[in-house]
Amino acid sequence: MGSLFDEQAAEARRAVAPLAVRMRPRTLDEFVGQQGAVGEGTWLRRAIERDALSSVILYGPAGTGKTSLARIVASATKARFVELTAVTSGVADVRKAIEEASDRLGVSGERTILFIDEIHRFSKSQQDALLHAVEDRIIVLIGATTENPFFEVNAPLVSRSRIVELVPLDDEDVRAIVRSALDDTRGLAGSTVLEAEAEDLIVVGAAGDARVALTTLELAAAMADKPEEGTTVVTPDDVRDAMPTRQLPYDKTGDTHYDVISAFIKSMRGSDPDAAVYWLARMIHGGEDPKFIARRILIFASEDVGNADPQAVLVAHAAFKAAESIGWPEARINLAQAAVYMALAPKSNASYRAVDSALEAVRQGDAGFVPAHLRDRHRPGADKYPAYRYPHDFPDAWVKQEYLPDSLKDATFFEPGPRGWEAERASDLDRVRGLADVGEQSSESPETDEGDQ
Repeated sequence: MGSLFDEQAAEARRAVAPLAVRMRPRTLDEFVGQQGAVGEGTWLRRAIERDALSSVILYGPAGTGKTSLARIVASATKARFVELTAVTSGVADVRKAIEEASDRLGVSGERTILFIDEIHRFSKSQQDALLHAVEDRIIVLIGATTENPFFEVNAPLVSRSRIVELVPLDDEDVRAIVRSALDDTRGLAGSTVLEAEAEDLIVVGAAGDARVALTTLELAAAMADKPEEGTTVVTPDDVRDAMPTRQLPYDKTGDTHYDVISAFIKSMRGSDPDAAVYWLARMIHGGEDPKFIARRILIFASEDVGNADPQAVLVAHAAFKAAESIGWPEARINLAQAAVYMALAPKSNASYRAVDSALEAVRQGDAGFVPAHLRDRHRPGADKYPAYRYPHDFPDAWVKQEYLPDSLKDATFFEPGPRGWEAERASDLDRVRGLADVGEQSSESPETDEGDQ
């Protein structure tokens, strides 16, 4: 039992703690959102309620409730709860926590739950120090990370833990948290009201992060005009002063980075210029490297537009050179022009599919030997090769002859799409493949090696 002095000290710390800390949920019933992770009937909720938790890694963006869940476990469990943070703790701290857990287990049978915040910041050796203790159940590990644990946490540790993903809160969850903070005695205790537009600005600006929402509310309330009597009214201008720039989650190497670039590419592929420029703006706002965006557009131009519009790759290349030589902020205009062009261009992935189909034939099929009539003529004995028929000596610069290896005779790798320039060339392709009537080829047509290399 703590002393009166300890209780007074704790109360003093609570009084100056940020609103986001004071408003941490104390029970699962107070926890807002994350129904997929901790809603009724989920494994994690049942494990917490029954005090039967096994090692778990909580993974998700900032402000989604990872630390709050760990604190709820701390208040609900009969086990000893020990907390470390990877920012300030080292291998020695981990080993000490494990040794003490082993002693408690051996002497009194008391279990230990070890919570490690930002576990992805631990080095490989620090994470390795946890392995045997987790495997032998000397400790029950709760790890919290904003990074994908399958990439940032050692595979053996991941295999010994349950992965529970937390997602950004939706707007109504954030709204409920903000309103609770206005009324709760731990929060603003009814001393402050939000104008409707101000509340909307906080909710939208938080972008699913409860901590951002509560911090903005606290700052806006502190900056609002204080009447001599009655409640403080927080206006939209107060919120804008507290959060002048909307904070959207973005990381240059993590999941959000890959999710946003994926949405950008799929929006261009789906011919939606509005969505394409929105996701482009998200990357610009997040400080993404303009050359990275330009490279993805350049790849897209060949992969998804292809020869339906052969100009697309030229537009994309010009945008890349602009991004390379101009940089932010002006390069945003070049990239926007290119992204809109790609979204509006006719689409064909025929070239992409053709080369992958040909690669599969190269990797898996028979070795394709160059037909004798196509071989280089600058070697002894080349005069005995069959004649090569020089297309320019024939009408329309075309003559029927085999260009593929014998083992792949009549193979088809390229199928033209039904749109744009590529579709316009389909009839010529049919002629080349012998699928259309092209008239008689004169048997007297000259056969020449002119131009042969």
